[in-house]
Amino acid sequence: MDSSIFSAALVRGLTDKIYDKRKAAALEIERLVKENTKAPERITEIVDVLVQEFVYSNNPNARYGGLIGLAASAIALGPGIAQYLDSIIPPILSCFSNQDQKVRYYACESMYNIAKVAKGEVLRFFNSIFDALCKLSADSEVTVKSGAELLDRLIKDIVSELSTTYVSPHQVPLNPVEAGQETLTIPASLPRNTAFSLPRFIPLLSKRIYVLNSSARQFLVSWIAVLDSIPDLELVSFLPEFLDGLLNCLNDPSSDIRVSVGVLLSDFLVEIQQAASVRDQQLCDQRARHVLHQIKQKEQENRAHKADKADKEDSDRPGSTSSLVSLPEGEESAEKENDGHGKGTYVPGQGVIVQYGKIIEILLPHLSSEEEDIQRTALQWINEFIIIAKDIVIQYTPKIIRAVLPCLAHPVNVIRVYALETNQCLQKLVLETTIAHLKPEMRREDGSSTPHTLSEGEEGMPEESPITASHPTDTSCSSKVSGDPFDYQATVANLRLQFLNEHEETRVASLEWLLMLHKKAPNKVLASDDGTFPALLKTLSDTSEEVVRRDLQLLAQISFHSDHEYFKSFMNNLLLLFSTDRRLLETRGSLIIRQLCMSLDPERIYCTIADILESDEANKDLEFASIMVQQLNIILITSSELSDLRKRLRNLDNKDNQHLFIVLYKSWCHNAVATFSLCLLSQVYEHAATMLQVFAEMEITVSMLVQIDKLVQLLESPVFTYLRLQLLEPDKYPYLYKCLYGILMLLPQSSAFSTLRNRLSSVSSLGFLHMMPKNPPVTTDTPKRQVIKASISSSSKQAEEPVIRFNDLLQHFKNVQSRHERQRRQGIYIYIHI
Repeated sequence: MDSSIFSAALVRGLTDKIYDKRKAAALEIERLVKENTKAPERITEIVDVLVQEFVYSNNPNARYGGLIGLAASAIALGPGIAQYLDSIIPPILSCFSNQDQKVRYYACESMYNIAKVAKGEVLRFFNSIFDALCKLSADSEVTVKSGAELLDRLIKDIVSELSTTYVSPHQVPLNPVEAGQETLTIPASLPRNTAFSLPRFIPLLSKRIYVLNSSARQFLVSWIAVLDSIPDLELVSFLPEFLDGLLNCLNDPSSDIRVSVGVLLSDFLVEIQQAASVRDQQLCDQRARHVLHQIKQKEQENRAHKADKADKEDSDRPGSTSSLVSLPEGEESAEKENDGHGKGTYVPGQGVIVQYGKIIEILLPHLSSEEEDIQRTALQWINEFIIIAKDIVIQYTPKIIRAVLPCLAHPVNVIRVYALETNQCLQKLVLETTIAHLKPEMRREDGSSTPHTLSEGEEGMPEESPITASHPTDTSCSSKVSGDPFDYQATVANLRLQFLNEHEETRVASLEWLLMLHKKAPNKVLASDDGTFPALLKTLSDTSEEVVRRDLQLLAQISFHSDHEYFKSFMNNLLLLFSTDRRLLETRGSLIIRQLCMSLDPERIYCTIADILESDEANKDLEFASIMVQQLNIILITSSELSDLRKRLRNLDNKDNQHLFIVLYKSWCHNAVATFSLCLLSQVYEHAATMLQVFAEMEITVSMLVQIDKLVQLLESPVFTYLRLQLLEPDKYPYLYKCLYGILMLLPQSSAFSTLRNRLSSVSSLGFLHMMPKNPPVTTDTPKRQVIKASISSSSKQAEEPVIRFNDLLQHFKNVQSRHERQRRQGIYIYIHI
């Protein structure tokens, strides 16, 4: 086709370099189009010539003329331009990406004039126009950006006014999904036959939202704000499609963009809260109507039953009455008004689909973002979702914990406060959640956040309703396979990973979580051998004392709810840890044992450890057994947590107390000084004095002298006050003097020697020492000890009483010490330094 339909003068005018001449030629085209308004074929020819011969021309001036000519044609056609837009708009859009800045500017000018005339019809090309404007918003030329901004404002006005109402006769109704696009979850109230299609636009927005240019980001944010301000579009229902990119905009260098995005996200969060409030209110109303319906149905059934009874008595009346009851007409109409379909009074949040599961999945990576604004916003949203979507958040608890706990030590105070609040709310949610409460939710399999727990009287309530059916399916959590919305194993695994975190606050919080979870469901937290127990043991070597205390509290809690075999295994592993990490034993051994004694029965702990140390497996490392007994003995004597245990050892009249003494004694034999101090603590002075004679046959090492020195210091402590007072009764406790003087003879000239000598001298100076008989009879020992003599009386009464066989114990002591002596001589002690 050639340009013969235009005069030569008109062609020269359209291709002239001077703008005024091109404008005059455009006015001539406008007159020509008006003359042929009743000849569509003629107008089509004019448009085709302008496009092919001018807009697509290689001559820049011809392009300028073609663009202004198309605009003049649109103005001349007025509302009748609708049928020609398919030929006019695509060529203009192609000029938006032209290298010539003037072509791009004139294309914006031409599109502005066409859109001003076409109004709602231009919405058929909204996606293409939006894509072109998005690129022009980052244009380097100021004139082009100004022209694009002018066109952008006009398109926004058209969308705001006509997007939900204008239906084009030139477009297929019920806008189909374009090829290659995923099917979106669309609210029922969203118009589907309008020229503007939000479902078709969202995929384009989800691609463009990841742009990095600040101007383009500002353009996108402004459009999202405009679309969100249109009530019937319900843009928040499509939030998961562009939320990730929108959050990324918070790291933009421009403070204006960050503020705009922050305000926009706050508006979305408010809309979600409104939707949740409306949902809860509708659910309450629905339940109330259901209960009322049940009451009325029962009343009608009762009346029908009475009528049946009366019919049986009166044979003349018809004898059957239908028991089917329909909903009263008034209630049916009310049900229809509130089913979420149709138009009515606008309520903010009504009919909105909030895809909580998808939104949470998008927020999770941003909880660990390096950008403070992104991380703070993600924490804020998660914190709000814990309140309004509990049954959805509970499914993502393992992933949320993994991201939130490291934030507890964040250097920024605002983020740290949000993380702390989120952690506390999440703990409260898990603590209050019961499986029985959430099982109905899992049976629904719709992933909505609408509570659906029914009482016994609501069993007949329909499983699906307009409220619950509006929520999308969410099957992302593996916990649904087991029917439990809260995945204990995944949570424990993620908490276990936090033990390696460098921040103390995070490690403490992870242990607090484990404490809470174990208290709530002990069988599920340690349901399998998943490595949690070894990790807890390894955490005992943590540098933080607070972490070690919480770890011990958890281990004690686990042991308290376990059987004896599990507890014995725990003690065995603990001793194994001490044997391989001697530094831990030296620095934290006392703290660990004392904390366990605070939470558990001290007798159970001591007896179990004593049994393990006495076993053949533990005797392979006699040096460790000696060191461990020494530590346990010092704790036994000095710790306030073991005061009751010390009282029991001082009173051996009871059979259980005697058993306790025997168990400890056999294990304490690995350390001679500890065994001697145990006898002093238990007031078995005669046996202690006999042990001193065995000391004379042993090799007195430096380590042994140091331990005796510490024992002398302990004798001056409040724990042995009773022993010092017994020195005032030499006739009653004669062997006590032999014990103390024996220790004095073992000590070299040292401060401990002087301390003990001064103590004994103070007693002798009072004149008590000469009262001690030179050869005290056996019966002069403490009356309470007569039942525990090494020799057993032949009388039947004493034979029935429990006794401590001191001769056997002494022989056991000699055997154990001889094994230590052999190992020292052979030089096969095992030294392990970590």
